[in-house]
Amino acid sequence: MPIDTMLIKDQIFARMDELSPAERKVARTLLASYPSAGLASAAALARSAGTSAPTVLRLLSRLGIGSYPDFQQQLREEVSNQINSPVRRTEAVRQLADDDLRGRAIARRAALVAELADSVPPSEFDRAVRLLADKPKQIVITGGYFSRYIGMLLAAQLDEVVPGVDFVGDPVGRQMGKLLGLGSRCVVVIMDFRRYEESAALAASAARQRGAAVVVITDQGLSPASEQADVVLPVKVDGIPFDAMVGLLALTEALVEAVLREVGERGVARMKDWESSVRIRRSKPAEPRNGSVPN
Repeated sequence: MPIDTMLIKDQIFARMDELSPAERKVARTLLASYPSAGLASAAALARSAGTSAPTVLRLLSRLGIGSYPDFQQQLREEVSNQINSPVRRTEAVRQLADDDLRGRAIARRAALVAELADSVPPSEFDRAVRLLADKPKQIVITGGYFSRYIGMLLAAQLDEVVPGVDFVGDPVGRQMGKLLGLGSRCVVVIMDFRRYEESAALAASAARQRGAAVVVITDQGLSPASEQADVVLPVKVDGIPFDAMVGLLALTEALVEAVLREVGERGVARMKDWESSVRIRRSKPAEPRNGSVPN
């Protein structure tokens, strides 16, 4: 599809790697609350992104949009087209007609995985992979109240692919030493989702002060830790009754797979070392007694 016929959010996705750090802040804010963030004033958008109105206008210039009113008009036209789309109306009716609770719950979570393609810019994903695969001295991973469990999984899997991976459950408390020892060519991955935790922003700030790269995985509201991030990966977590972690899990597995592909043979060699060195006692099926077949 030609770039000038794409939705504005898709144009931002396509050009994320061309943007300056300040412009990326504006882009992330737009993507996090699209299209509503762009329907506010340029000054309000700049405040939300922690930048300036000229930065907002520079981003629009990169997209080939001449003025902020032109930008808002394009957004309004996109919204109108989506509302009036027969396909979207049909999909909405089908969802409302489905009275199967189990089916709806599964469908909602499947949709969260599918929406990763719209919420995570490819260039940001690729930057995260390069940071993790480019022989960092140390990788520190931390998470919040629920997301820590996905963080532990990421650390466990990544550790079998690249060396120097640590999960830190209390990064600004008793395990602060893990952050104090960081420096350049180190990477910190922070998972922080709505009802954001103060420790995430403090950990991001401490990591940046020591020259480490910061990757923040968050929801589309954007954790305050994102202000200190080199890479932000926004994931939709809408769930009932709790935030759904299925999108985060899918993104985590995609990161590990991509890092393994990036590191190539040295990653495979490390996995082989794990297989040959680590002993995990596995249970075996019980032997049948007196010729009987187990149920």
